[in-house]
Amino acid sequence: MRGRGVVAVAGRCAALLLVVGVVAGCGPKRVKRPYSLGRYQQNVAWPRPEVMAAAESAWRCGRSTGDFQSPLLTVIDYSLPSTERRLWVIDMIQRRVLSHELVAHGENSGDLYAVAFSNRLGSKQTSLGLFRTEGTYWGGNGYSLRLDGLEPGINDRAYERKIVVHGANYVQPGVIAMNGRLGRSHGCPAVPHASARRIIDWIKGGSAVFAYYPDPQYMQASAYLRCDGSRLARR
Repeated sequence: MRGRGVVAVAGRCAALLLVVGVVAGCGPKRVKRPYSLGRYQQNVAWPRPEVMAAAESAWRCGRSTGDFQSPLLTVIDYSLPSTERRLWVIDMIQRRVLSHELVAHGENSGDLYAVAFSNRLGSKQTSLGLFRTEGTYWGGNGYSLRLDGLEPGINDRAYERKIVVHGANYVQPGVIAMNGRLGRSHGCPAVPHASARRIIDWIKGGSAVFAYYPDPQYMQASAYLRCDGSRLARR
């Protein structure tokens, strides 16, 4: 019994010393880490091979023509339903997926699936193809990121249409649980509010965004997928 008492007293003393050490600044501390890409790297699935192949072809073509300097490529696979995470932010040099998120499509593009796409003003439809990110601003949807559509006749009215990346309350799992799909935008790739600031700050200022759908007309028309220098030179 005496031995057990000694052990108990020793345990209490050790605990007291630990508390004193923490208070005095000698024990372990919680350190606030600086904001960095590395904190958010995730072990997640990549886009399907055919999607990634198209996105990488367009990105490499844009790099070769000087459209992009950033190593980041955002891929959106609109052939997936809105209930699935179908937006990826990828570091193409490090070959790392940095973020994998839900993303909305335009209300006139479809319900659960996006099936119709447009470049027209007032269409409230999503546009396909390759975009370059521009600057940020605060607007009706909060912190937002402007997009410049690089493909004539396909998405080159994005700036005029105010197609931007922004956060939205209708892009979250709770909306899926209630409605069986995400809410829809006016054509913008809207993301969850909780992720919007992080994603926008990563990709702003000249990185690539590629919106994919296996639309035969787009696949035939895109100069970036073929890297057709003569057509790109006239852009």
